[in-house]
Amino acid sequence: MGLALPLVAQNVVRVAQQVIDTFWLGRLGETAVAAVGLTIPVLGLLFALLVTPFVGTQILVSQRVGADDDAGAHRMVVHGFALAAVVGAVVGAGVFLAADPVVRLVGAGPDVAPAAALYLGVVALGLPLAGASDALEAGFVGRGDSRASLWINVATVVVNVVLDPFLIFGWWIFPARGIEGAALATVAGYAAGLVLALGLALGPRMDLARRHLVLTAADFRELLSVGAPITGQQVVSQSVRVLLVGVVAIAGGAAGLAAYTVGARVASVAVLPSRGLGQAAQSMVGQNVGADRPIRARRTTRVGVAIAAGALALLGVVQWFVPGPVARLFVPDLSGDGLALTVQYLTILAYGYPAIGAVDLLLAGFNGAGRTRTSFVADLLKYWAVRLPAAALALPATASVSLLGVTVAPGLDLGMPAVFWAVTGSNVVAAVGVGAYYAATVRKGLFTDIADGEEADAAPADDADAAPADDADAAPADDEDLDSDATADPTD
Repeated sequence: MGLALPLVAQNVVRVAQQVIDTFWLGRLGETAVAAVGLTIPVLGLLFALLVTPFVGTQILVSQRVGADDDAGAHRMVVHGFALAAVVGAVVGAGVFLAADPVVRLVGAGPDVAPAAALYLGVVALGLPLAGASDALEAGFVGRGDSRASLWINVATVVVNVVLDPFLIFGWWIFPARGIEGAALATVAGYAAGLVLALGLALGPRMDLARRHLVLTAADFRELLSVGAPITGQQVVSQSVRVLLVGVVAIAGGAAGLAAYTVGARVASVAVLPSRGLGQAAQSMVGQNVGADRPIRARRTTRVGVAIAAGALALLGVVQWFVPGPVARLFVPDLSGDGLALTVQYLTILAYGYPAIGAVDLLLAGFNGAGRTRTSFVADLLKYWAVRLPAAALALPATASVSLLGVTVAPGLDLGMPAVFWAVTGSNVVAAVGVGAYYAATVRKGLFTDIADGEEADAAPADDADAAPADDADAAPADDEDLDSDATADPTD
């Protein structure tokens, strides 16, 4: 929990940033809010491309720290930083040049497209800053220093939030730049986070030095091998969310969009505990795998699943009993059909909260063991095989949605309840499927096989140097105690 709490706080800070940004942009009018809202799924897809260096760095650093390979951990941070900066620069430059056709491709009308393209183009220029900062942040989390990650995010958000009114409305000596000012404040926040991340990494907290600035093709390949499937996972989920917005717009109109948006905001807050706990568990599992302690890796995952599912179940109970007040907490003036649909959605969402927590921690266990392809396959099936087809049943029999080259076929005119149950049902199906697969792979030696493979790759002399006498004496008793716990739990 000591590692998880700063990560939960970090996620809270990020959500607070979105709420405050919306508050200031709302003063510019509905067009500004709609323009920025339209770019959210696009930015989600762009940041998905930066997940490879982030997740790859976190997992591989944690495994090297567990294996007492401090120099290897430092080198992996450098590789993650370099990969993120290059990918961010290439993607950011491309989107900056093609911002207008991109926003029109996702359905921006003539009233919204110019502002959306302006915002998207400016924020895209900050992608290399954001990606490099995230890679350093991942290095800290992989080392077990989640507080550094928290401070980096706090710096990013504080600079963004403070600059918003100055750059949007022209406070003090700054000219009023409107929606462009909001984008510039966001980029300035990325820059502030990167400066602090570099300061912490080069200081005693990580002690990154010139001797670690050695780039090798082998390390880049390993980084891509571990991180790329998570990028695929993010692209899968974000692309379906874009299509779902089109389905909701046709099936539910303005009221349906309001309900879907409020539900998404509420859920993004509710899942903060499991997302922070999942990041912490991912690092802990990686360190235990690197240290050749598979039983501890299993116990970390098992305990994490219980805590996350339990915490989200409690939040779900609260939401189920008071969906109306929860909805008004986010949108005070919600009324009529919008309020009725939102209450219905929040009630249905609550049933799936424990499943979301369980999946987050089960996938953290796979990711920590380097099995990131499992996350990709799980989300591919969850979103494309379950959620999207089920949600399409909400469409009228004469309607279809075509976006980004994907057409969602006509439905059965079941209305918004089909979308609501598609979200919750896909979460529950994912929990059952991933849980069953986890139990099967653990019985086949998931963490043991990974640990044995790394041990076989290590040189005997390195093992002798890396294992202090105290650890060698303590390990057998510790493992014996953990074995007695494990035999009582048949899922392991």
